[in-house]
Amino acid sequence: MNIYVKSGLREVINANGKMTILGASAVSESVVKSVGSALRNFVVIEELMDHAGRVIAQKTGAEDGCPTCGAASGLVIATAACIAGCNLGLIGRIPDTGGLKNEIILQKGQSINFGGSITQMLRLGGGIPVEAGCSNKVERDNIESAINEKTAALLYVKSHHAVQKGMQSIESMLELARKYHLPFIIDAAAEEDLCKYVSMGADLVLYSGGKALSGPTSGLIAGKSSYIAACKMQYKGVGRAMKVSKEAMMGLVTALEMYDPAQSNPEGQKKRMQLMCDELAQVKGLKCRVAQDEAGREIYRAEIHVGPETGMNAAKLNELLKQGDPAIYVRDYYVNQGILSIDPRPLFDGQEEIIIDRIKSCLLEG
Repeated sequence: MNIYVKSGLREVINANGKMTILGASAVSESVVKSVGSALRNFVVIEELMDHAGRVIAQKTGAEDGCPTCGAASGLVIATAACIAGCNLGLIGRIPDTGGLKNEIILQKGQSINFGGSITQMLRLGGGIPVEAGCSNKVERDNIESAINEKTAALLYVKSHHAVQKGMQSIESMLELARKYHLPFIIDAAAEEDLCKYVSMGADLVLYSGGKALSGPTSGLIAGKSSYIAACKMQYKGVGRAMKVSKEAMMGLVTALEMYDPAQSNPEGQKKRMQLMCDELAQVKGLKCRVAQDEAGREIYRAEIHVGPETGMNAAKLNELLKQGDPAIYVRDYYVNQGILSIDPRPLFDGQEEIIIDRIKSCLLEG
């Protein structure tokens, strides 16, 4: 029996995605075994961190890597590393960085809330966020004019939460970072390609271990060895409050060793979601199509438009789906536009049919 159900909690059907609010990923048996074995034994944590770093480097093409307890903590640690380096005196001051180079420049359209605020993560690491441009338009000059003697790093946020138009490209920001001899950080938390941004030349790249990797709650930083050394040193400071456990590190290592982005099977996703669309399109007032992820990832979802002919708006349908048992969580970022989406990646066999039946019953019962 599902351990959460056994504990008296509702079963959840996750049609939302690999989201923190639902526990991110359901891991493989190999990851489960590595976590269990790690919990039952002892290890020198510093040696384990170095081992994890070598695996991260091997899988990303980076010079070195640093495990974290998540992508958000990775951003805190990367920020602190760019400000304090390996200087223990400065590390002990984080987040109090008055008088230091501490400004982190990001594009205003990428100043997002992912469940927490990007700018708050920067502040926790001692950074002063500097938002360049406007939320729907950022010129190269907006970023360049923000660079001064206080600038510690440039940050690019690659996320479906961010504005997808009118922003400066990674290449453009990388050119500016090189021109002014600044470290360039990319937050790629849920991205599936672990090598792309390192190969482009980013100094530090952050990933979640529990999203595309389908590992335990964890994260990783891949990058240049000098910056990674500074990241590891932050565990003697602000990183201590967000230390990564031995079991999370071993689960992350196993997930990395097993990771094959080709297994995402985009063509299979399209086929499964088209079958859902064909079934739901027969319901009066529902229009359905298969749509690619808005941030350009190879993820294909069933996009459901809830029209007035159903007698219910998308927000009401969304709440009814959540209130049931099992609770069904769909993707609701565009609910105000009457759109709900189904992400096939977290679904177990047979759950598409349960979702279809629940949607039909919710609309019928009103």
